[in-house]
Amino acid sequence: MNFNENVMEGWRSIRSNLLRTTLTALIIAIGITSLVGILTAVDSIQASVDDSFADLGANSFDVEAPSRRFRRSRRPQKVYPPLEYRQVMQFQDKYNFPAQVSISTRITGVAEIKYQTEKTNPNVRVYGINENYLSASNLNLESGRNFSKLEQASGTYAAIIGSEIKETLFKNRNPINELITLRGGKYKVIGVLEEKGSSQNGSGDRSVFVPLEKGRALAGNSTLTYAIKTVLNNNVDFDIAIGEATLLMRRIRRDEPGMPDSFIIKKSETLAERLSSITSYLQLGGGVVGFITLLGASIGLMNIMLVSVTERTREIGVRKALGATPKRIRQQFLIEAVVICQIGGLFGIVLGILAGNAVSRLMGVSVFIIPWFWIMVAILVCVLVGVLSGFYPAYKASRLDPIESLRFE
Repeated sequence: MNFNENVMEGWRSIRSNLLRTTLTALIIAIGITSLVGILTAVDSIQASVDDSFADLGANSFDVEAPSRRFRRSRRPQKVYPPLEYRQVMQFQDKYNFPAQVSISTRITGVAEIKYQTEKTNPNVRVYGINENYLSASNLNLESGRNFSKLEQASGTYAAIIGSEIKETLFKNRNPINELITLRGGKYKVIGVLEEKGSSQNGSGDRSVFVPLEKGRALAGNSTLTYAIKTVLNNNVDFDIAIGEATLLMRRIRRDEPGMPDSFIIKKSETLAERLSSITSYLQLGGGVVGFITLLGASIGLMNIMLVSVTERTREIGVRKALGATPKRIRQQFLIEAVVICQIGGLFGIVLGILAGNAVSRLMGVSVFIIPWFWIMVAILVCVLVGVLSGFYPAYKASRLDPIESLRFE
């Protein structure tokens, strides 16, 4: 009996015991579904994170003043003064790398916006921004336009509103060129932002943006804290650009030599790296869960194969009497176990892909992922499980005495 005959004989055995084969394949399918499903969901989340950071720009960094922090002893660390208007404008003028420098400040978070007889709740955020803020923050205009440099320089009474403000005040009306009331002033609406949802922390949907100069006047005597976001061109060396920004800010902030920076530079990729490390832990956890499930499935497969050996003892005796060697007997049962695993594995892969993408969709991730790497891993795992689970039953079958086997009833 050669290898091809063993394959055909194993396939015939599988078809002749269809119910047992189906149940065994389902055991394997459940294990592969858990493995591929979890890892597919994790890959979908990772792809969504990568897309989000790609939209925000991988080569970007923020310059901020450090906030008050406490050590374990609850004693506060040293607090440096916030970034001032003069400092952020100097940075914008003197930063020589090819980049877009975005400057923004939060004026208030409890504003009330009015239009004729309509008004919002007093929870609208008002920001003063320069002309680069929208593109640097990945905020797209649904209609209208951005602030011009002339409007920025003169502090015009112009405003860009979020989608929630539009729905509240204008409903089925076009808000462009309409006048809204903010802190007693009349502002012409020149743009409406696309809806971003709650994931943007309200920075777009329930916000009003005014030119930076007008925002300073609107704040009155309130102390404003400014933030800088710099988006570099792709061909710029990221580390050199950050080093130049650090040196420039130290001169602007007049940090003494040898003293620590009185500001923080946050790389956009830092958060992405942290999220990637979290998803790697999720992948590890998913792999462990899948391994445990497959371990149970392999034990079930071994048990069923042992039952199969007992039921086919007489058949094994006949084959040995006709000249089948122990090697061929082992080969036959191993092939049968591997084929059953592959059938269950293919079914589990399909279910895992669907289940993983369904879970990621429920979590708000719209990316559909086909994890080719994990598919290949699952196929190899199925072969390994089939060999490990089928080895002992195959070895037991090959060791049967042909005379005793022929007498088995």
